[in-house]
Amino acid sequence: MDDLRQKYLDAITGAADEGALEALRVQAVGKKGEISLKMRELGKMSPEERQIMGPALNALKDQINDALALKKAALGDAALNERLATEWLDITLPSRPRRQGSIHPVSQVTEEVSAIFADMGFAVAEGPQVESDWFNFDALNIPPEHPARQEHDTFYMHRAAGDDRPPHVLRTHTSPVQIRAMQDQGAPIRVIAPGRVYRCDYDQTHTPMFHQIEGLAIDRDISMANLKWVLEEFFTAFFGTKVQTRFRASHFPFTEPSAEVDIQCSWQDGTVKVGEGNDWLEVLGSGMVHPNVLRAAGVDPDEWQGFAFGIGIDRLAMLKYGIPDLRAFFDSDLRWLRHYGFAALDVPTLHGGLSR
Repeated sequence: MDDLRQKYLDAITGAADEGALEALRVQAVGKKGEISLKMRELGKMSPEERQIMGPALNALKDQINDALALKKAALGDAALNERLATEWLDITLPSRPRRQGSIHPVSQVTEEVSAIFADMGFAVAEGPQVESDWFNFDALNIPPEHPARQEHDTFYMHRAAGDDRPPHVLRTHTSPVQIRAMQDQGAPIRVIAPGRVYRCDYDQTHTPMFHQIEGLAIDRDISMANLKWVLEEFFTAFFGTKVQTRFRASHFPFTEPSAEVDIQCSWQDGTVKVGEGNDWLEVLGSGMVHPNVLRAAGVDPDEWQGFAFGIGIDRLAMLKYGIPDLRAFFDSDLRWLRHYGFAALDVPTLHGGLSR
């Protein structure tokens, strides 16, 4: 037994690498190893012999396994030390470039606009993008004969034969959110409704899916003067310069009186600059909420009144960041985003400066 112990301890000590060490393990304590075979012979021994040889063989096996583990650790440390001695790291080298994401202009402008209106006390309201015909048209005083009800202007949801549910559409504006908000909260109320909308149109300034933000303020004494103040404060904060507005009489079924709103601008080399010059650019529609719309939302028009407005988020982004084609929002890559500087979210506040 002592000879066997010494044989393997010497061999383990002299093992040059982990391959040689593994071969010794198999030879000594493997399934058919020398020590394992001796342990199988215990069954042929007398009880007295087993009481002596059994503990001795188990102790020998444990000693060999411990020696193997220690030698394996020593070989590993030696290999690591050799690698450290031959390899080196220049900590003065610049780091590898990290891939950087960008915020999409529509997302950034939505956050900017929401922050500005939040400073004026407007909450954010949301609603479904697939709307019933009633919420999208009837509740907003848009009669069945109105052109917006035609399929060449509106995406209608398919109905199987025999399906007699009310028609549903992809919402053509976020105005249905105003109806839902008034139904849920009543009056007084101040909300904005940003989100995706859909219309059958596609050119340089129109896409089938685009983004709007609409505002609604209902109280007892709200007037067009309040509407003008809110819009001028918004444009000044958003564009970072004092912006004058011009109201022109118009017609929208859901407001009365209604007005198109222009902002002061100038044109230089085909580029528009907001807040300066003698030209005007139409940017949104607005007006006092029609009594029929208030009634549809469960608000008494004899007690409450207010204003509403709607503006395209995509067009705001085009104006502020000089993006010439609306379609570029949906088919461009990160190089296009970086070209227009969309790498971090800088949100202007109503009181000036930026918040992140």
